[in-house]
Amino acid sequence: MIRPALDPSDFLTEFYISFRIPTAVLTAALLIKLPTIIRLWRDPLLRAVGGLLLLACAVFVFCTPSTIAAVNRLTGVPNVSAPWCYSLITAFCGSCLLLIIAWRNGLSDRSAGTRRAMRRVVRVYSSVIVTLWVLFLLADAPRERVRDLDTYYATTPFMREEIVLYLGAHTVACLITSRLIWNWVRTEGLDAWLRSALKLLGAGYVMNLAFDAAKLTAVAARWCGRDLDWLSTDLAPPVAAVSAILIAVGFILPHAGQYLHDRWRVRLAHRELRPLYRLMRSVNGGGVPFVLRAAPELRLTRRETFIRDVLLPLTRHVDTGLGRRSHRAALDLGHPPERARALAAAVVVLDAIGAGARAPEPHGTATGPDTTHLLQEIGAVSRALRHPEAIEAVRARAGAAAPGVTVPE
Repeated sequence: MIRPALDPSDFLTEFYISFRIPTAVLTAALLIKLPTIIRLWRDPLLRAVGGLLLLACAVFVFCTPSTIAAVNRLTGVPNVSAPWCYSLITAFCGSCLLLIIAWRNGLSDRSAGTRRAMRRVVRVYSSVIVTLWVLFLLADAPRERVRDLDTYYATTPFMREEIVLYLGAHTVACLITSRLIWNWVRTEGLDAWLRSALKLLGAGYVMNLAFDAAKLTAVAARWCGRDLDWLSTDLAPPVAAVSAILIAVGFILPHAGQYLHDRWRVRLAHRELRPLYRLMRSVNGGGVPFVLRAAPELRLTRRETFIRDVLLPLTRHVDTGLGRRSHRAALDLGHPPERARALAAAVVVLDAIGAGARAPEPHGTATGPDTTHLLQEIGAVSRALRHPEAIEAVRARAGAAAPGVTVPE
């Protein structure tokens, strides 16, 4: 048995770029999805996603030249890795189609037609896998090839049919999958994260078609007596790696993107409340106790609660007439309606703080709309407090006296 030596100068490029990086990304995608898959195991869509990611990881683990040589050496059968790798790729194709069937019919569809279609996919691709092993047993492939088996045995009886069979099954699955995904991208009402994920998945399956085209072209060239082996040995592996990364990121994006978006929104809301929070601390003399391991959501909730608790007794001192004048003044100064409401509320809050410090009894009429706005729109009021010059301009135009209160830096 002769084993072709791997070129050491190509090892890093081949192993880390073409195999290690996509394996790491696919594994990360699987680990992110795994808790949901286990929790909702009865969901066919999640099972299909889990199976696809697991098989994609297995493909890149077992199709590395070093693993191919190790499996051949362990079994003592030259090129036994060929039907094994082809079987994994074929199973991956079947998982793609099962995933599309689950997506196309929706999570709630348990109809006989859906179950029949999924059983048909399982039967067809299981038959392909069995046929791959039968063809390998019938073929004569004594010389081990860890990098160029597809082209080296492209004209060998039974191995030729096996190579065409696995590439054909892969091409058909990728064609159907990519077409359905791109059709879905064009539908209305998709979440932005889901639309972006589908675009990545669609691009990934298009790259898979490029992988198939490179392999089939190299094999067909051998049939015609020409040598285009570089398409199969040098171009196809990195194309497959890029495809795997796109598909993995496509599965990660909806979950990770929404998670990061929610965390950013919470942190931004917490930061936006800082001016109003500091103002309320100057009134109350205290603040929210710091907790080192508190989640961002809890910190935001505690800050909001503290602000409303301090604002509530101040509403007894709200001058609704000042609020109306300030709102008109803000509009006259050219501010948009929402910003005008926030600036007017900020003027009222500062005035109420000053009034509360001067007199124990309220000097205005506290009614529902203005106080409700103060308690519910604290984010807008806090953002307005970041612009003291705008507040001063509104107060001056409204003819209000200076409250003697400033926003803490």
